Amino acid sequence: MLKLLLGFCLTITGLGRAQGFADPAETERIAAGRFTFVVTRADAGLAKHLLADALARDTFPGLPRPTRHATVMIAPDETTLHRWIGGGFPEWGIAVAIPEEWRIVMQGRGANASAGDPRTTLRHELAHLALYETMRGAPPRWFDEGFASYSAGEWGRDDVLASSIVLALRGVPRFAALDTMIAGGTVRAEQGYALAHRAVADIAALDPRGGLTLLFRYWRETGALDSALRQAYGLTLDGFEATWRKTTRRRYGGLAVLGDLGFASLVLFLVVGPFWLIRRRRDRARLAALIAADELADQRERESALDALLGEGEHFGGNDDQIKGM
Repeated sequence: MLKLLLGFCLTITGLGRAQGFADPAETERIAAGRFTFVVTRADAGLAKHLLADALARDTFPGLPRPTRHATVMIAPDETTLHRWIGGGFPEWGIAVAIPEEWRIVMQGRGANASAGDPRTTLRHELAHLALYETMRGAPPRWFDEGFASYSAGEWGRDDVLASSIVLALRGVPRFAALDTMIAGGTVRAEQGYALAHRAVADIAALDPRGGLTLLFRYWRETGALDSALRQAYGLTLDGFEATWRKTTRRRYGGLAVLGDLGFASLVLFLVVGPFWLIRRRRDRARLAALIAADELADQRERESALDALLGEGEHFGGNDDQIKGM
């Protein structure tokens, strides 16, 4: 399974407020527009870069421009990250959005390589808050995570699907099952996030010009994703899901099979290759011996023929002497 450089970002609802959030001895605040960053001095430079990027890209696909103030906390280490979140955070997580508090907690400069680009991580979490603000509540988790991933441009998640032989063998799970996958262990979560991203991206592709704009408009009006899909794209949720599952399996399951066949071929070559080389060398030695034997036989045959000719010459020479004597 490929390890995504982005890692995992998520949204969690119902958490208690963080401890140590406003301790001035440990943190400082950097604010502009609708954002306030709470950081240690070591991450102040990172916060300024993230703040500038957030202000420059403060719109999200299909949604009105957000207006609610958001607080972004950058934790200096993993221990502080969990303390500021206040519990309920998986080990594989690198950032979290808490919509009820309009707050994001993410790792700072001390994060490992799997955390990926912090700008992408922050945009993923801000997309959660923007969706929550517009929808006035939590959408299905698979859509929530898929939309955040789609908004952040996390197209590298498709690599997980292209390498998953499970898609070809077992098929693509239903949307409801994606919620369980996203909340599962590392491998299942990787697949769940990737499938959720692909689902939302494919919904947006139904309207090449408007993307998700009409979907969100009708979703706010009706309060139901199925009704919104009907009005925006002329499809039921079940109908889209069935088509999407078949298309995704055909698109990525085949790539996974080809990838596995390529890997299997490589393993087969590494295992069988040495024996093939040994046999090839042995066959070459046998062939060389046969050629040498044939050449020796030809040489002996030529020598025998020459000896025979010389013997006949001596015989005729004796007859000449007899003729001269007569």
